[in-house]
Amino acid sequence: MFDLPSRFAQRIGGAAFGASNQIYKFERIKRAKAEARARRPDVELLDFGVGEPDRMAPEAVRAALKRAVDDPANRGYADNGIREFRVAAARYLEGFFGVRGLDPDTEINHSIGSKSALAILPLCFVDPGDVVLVTVPGYPVLATHARYLGAEVVPVPLRESHGFHPDLDGIPPAAAARAKLFYVNYPNNPTGAAATEDLFDRLLEFADRHNLLIVHDAAYATLVYDRPRLSILARPGGRERAIELHSMSKSYNMTGWRLGFVAGPRRAVQAFAEVKDNTDSGQFKAIQVAACAGIADLSLSEAIRSHYHRRLLKLADVLCSVGFDARMPGGTFFLYTRAPAGAGDLEFRSAEEASQFLIREHSVSTVPWDDVGAYLRFSATFEARDEADEDRVVEELRRRLLAARLRF
Repeated sequence: MFDLPSRFAQRIGGAAFGASNQIYKFERIKRAKAEARARRPDVELLDFGVGEPDRMAPEAVRAALKRAVDDPANRGYADNGIREFRVAAARYLEGFFGVRGLDPDTEINHSIGSKSALAILPLCFVDPGDVVLVTVPGYPVLATHARYLGAEVVPVPLRESHGFHPDLDGIPPAAAARAKLFYVNYPNNPTGAAATEDLFDRLLEFADRHNLLIVHDAAYATLVYDRPRLSILARPGGRERAIELHSMSKSYNMTGWRLGFVAGPRRAVQAFAEVKDNTDSGQFKAIQVAACAGIADLSLSEAIRSHYHRRLLKLADVLCSVGFDARMPGGTFFLYTRAPAGAGDLEFRSAEEASQFLIREHSVSTVPWDDVGAYLRFSATFEARDEADEDRVVEELRRRLLAARLRF
């Protein structure tokens, strides 16, 4: 007799797949927002939980796409990408981060966004029983595919006491000795911590000592504040011991366009291209052509960075005024701050409980993180028509948080 559940792979839960009553936190947030809107249909829901840009891609990029769509040269499969985009990516790495001399033909390859690259890379390196290290909290997809392939995923906590940088000395020696990959992400989602040259140098020394490859997700690399933009590839040994993932989504508001690239050691990029060629047929050439119109343009990137900088300053000011220990992040468009301990007579046992209370009772949406302490993540990508409307939204946030009678 046919039994579909018995056919599911163990990597997704085997026969138990789909049978659990456990709800993913973003689904809980979605349900709480729906309830808040239903209970208070006339009250604006202030959504500070959105993790994607609030604006369209720059006009120059959109105009280039419109032209490229009508060019017959861009029909057909892109496979491992067009050389024009790889050359533009090399110029971007040099102009923005000082990574000089990368060969666009052997050390760079495009990807259908960072998520696709994160799915492909473990196929190049991970065998069942291998160990991969990954910083937490973080983007859940970072090491998911390594786990699918049978790797042991060892979390490396990011603690406030270490500036949300990994404590390399705290990694179990046995895990470090067996590890093949170490996933890191700076500027970091969700903490907003930015990398330093010293951090990258220590990571590369760790990689050399333990014969592992650093996989650096640099999706927010251009969104840094009051500090230089950094690439691990620009540090001594970086091009031999690290592979870096870049994305057009955050730097150029191209979320949904699904375009990024990997850069690093020639043989690692060759392996990525080999597996990728057997996984997808490349991103639409017209999108790659359009990205070339903006990727190396510092002024476009700076306008987007300034937009989030302004909003984050306003958010930090409001949150501090109501009792949060909120600090301007080093990068990203996220502000990560300790969750309140309660509200009025209520006690919160977790950031999740605090988040649910704010959504359901005050129509303020944030994202909770309880991996390493209880924190809330506020995003500067909230909806507002202009700067005056930004001020209105953040003042309304202040009013509602004061009304919530939060305790810290």
